[in-house]
Amino acid sequence: MSKSWRRKAFGAPRPTQTSGASLEGSFKRDVRNYPLYFLLWTGWGLFYFSQGLTQRLVSHDTTPWWRYLVAWALGVYIWALLTPAILWLGRKFPLERRPRWAAATVHLLLGAGFSAVELSLESVMYSRLQLFPSMQDFLGTLAPLLLKGFHGGVLDYWIVIGVQWGLLYYRRYEQRSQEALKLELRAAELQSQLMGAQLSALKMQLQPHFLFNTLNAITVLVRQHKSADAEQMLGHLSDLLRGVLEDVDAQEVSLRRELEYLQLYLAIEHVRFADRLRVEISVDPATLEASVPQLLLQPIVENAVRHGIGRSSSAGRILIRTARSGGMVEVHVQDDGPGLPLGKSPEHQGIGLANTRARLRQLYGEGAGLSIENSDGGGAVVTLRFPFRDSPTAVVTTYAAHNADRG
Repeated sequence: MSKSWRRKAFGAPRPTQTSGASLEGSFKRDVRNYPLYFLLWTGWGLFYFSQGLTQRLVSHDTTPWWRYLVAWALGVYIWALLTPAILWLGRKFPLERRPRWAAATVHLLLGAGFSAVELSLESVMYSRLQLFPSMQDFLGTLAPLLLKGFHGGVLDYWIVIGVQWGLLYYRRYEQRSQEALKLELRAAELQSQLMGAQLSALKMQLQPHFLFNTLNAITVLVRQHKSADAEQMLGHLSDLLRGVLEDVDAQEVSLRRELEYLQLYLAIEHVRFADRLRVEISVDPATLEASVPQLLLQPIVENAVRHGIGRSSSAGRILIRTARSGGMVEVHVQDDGPGLPLGKSPEHQGIGLANTRARLRQLYGEGAGLSIENSDGGGAVVTLRFPFRDSPTAVVTTYAAHNADRG
């Protein structure tokens, strides 16, 4: 039975339906729903008829069975005719109205009245149809019916009222659930928008192909049944993204923090390249607290890995050095790969390097910059140069140390 059908059948009222126009409209709707009421009361009457039929068989009553059927049908169809009026009274005197005892008292009196009216109508019909030998006149029929059926009639009245208000409270529960669901969806939408903004910031800093390559590498490891390596790589990626998102609003972080990001990134690359990748990091302690653009080193080192290690089947080395010279900080990233191709300008070495150069100049002016050239010993070296600035004091979670057990 559908929810809308149940509401139509019993006219579950809205909490605001108190005006005369609303009550009149609800009563007209109840009248239009007569077929539904007759159907429901028919089922109720058949239930009671089965009880009467059983009693007839046990007591060896010789009264034809169809007389009991007609008697029960008359009773339930009279209640069906009275149902719209009962529903109207249920809306007129809602049980939730305070004081509650006043509404309950009204319905107790109305239940007694409806029961008496229904039994009086039954008495008229029984006496006219001569259904039972003992019920030949109105008064002779009414008295036994009141004794046997009055309390049952009051109960029938309260069943209609109870079902009506049960559906009302269910409808209110549905409304509250829908409102709660809307709030949850709205919160999820806002959270999605927030995550979208954060991911947009990541998109400007982490190269998309790095994320793609990492996820693709994880997929390959899973297909090769190297679940431990896949889990390890996924853990490193999760920690890296978590750390970056924690500082997503920061334009600059300390070099110490930047090296933590780099360690997590290199942990991912170590899973991919295993023993083929060797990284040496030499850091001047005087540069650790220098402010650097967030994720400054990752695209530079990724470029070195891709061009220095990725294009060779043998092992490769990447050397990362930092130094402070006067008021400037220098960072060198060197690989031992094939170096820059002949005839190709160092200024056109990809979006990652171009974005890094632009970020340096935007933050530090023309005194900062990025240069790339071939190294005398083979490979290429990228040099970053920018002014020294003390980084703001902050409590930092060391994700590299936290993740050490994955290595």
